[in-house]
Amino acid sequence: MKLTHLFNTAALPVAFALLSFNAAAVSPPHPTGLNAPMISVASFNHKNYAEQEATKMFPAPEAGMVQHILTLPKLENEDDYMVEIQIGQTQLVDCNKHGLNGELKELSVKGWGYSYYQVSEVSEGPSTMMACLDMAKKEAFVRIPGELKMRYDSRLPKVFYLPEGTELRFRTWKVDSTYHYAK
Repeated sequence: MKLTHLFNTAALPVAFALLSFNAAAVSPPHPTGLNAPMISVASFNHKNYAEQEATKMFPAPEAGMVQHILTLPKLENEDDYMVEIQIGQTQLVDCNKHGLNGELKELSVKGWGYSYYQVSEVSEGPSTMMACLDMAKKEAFVRIPGELKMRYDSRLPKVFYLPEGTELRFRTWKVDSTYHYAK
């Protein structure tokens, strides 16, 4: 009788812990820590391109290129936010620091004046040359030099054209302090 009581007493907390872990893992917090909707992303290549009403003025992606459209949700005070963009590839790397070659250009839609961004080519870039004695390779995001920080503006989607196999990663920044003055 004591053994069944012990089993019943131990089984309930174990089951509760397993169910609680699953519930916590299902809905992660928003990356900005805000109670705001996420930035939505649509990607099209020349084969699956579908014109959308909000981006019909932008050129269709050419062969070998992918169009990435970031749609930013409307926020209450957008002047307090910025969006950071990094472009690169996820690669298996050793212990050295790796980079890619590529140039991000800001272009304009003729007749509209809207900006879009393009990287025409991405290639292997500089790397340090340390000896990585028997260290396993790991997956890491390797990027082209620099990053793009732009004002948060939900009125028009942010459009990027990147070579196939290249990734766009982004995050939102929020002002967390007030202005200080020097006189």
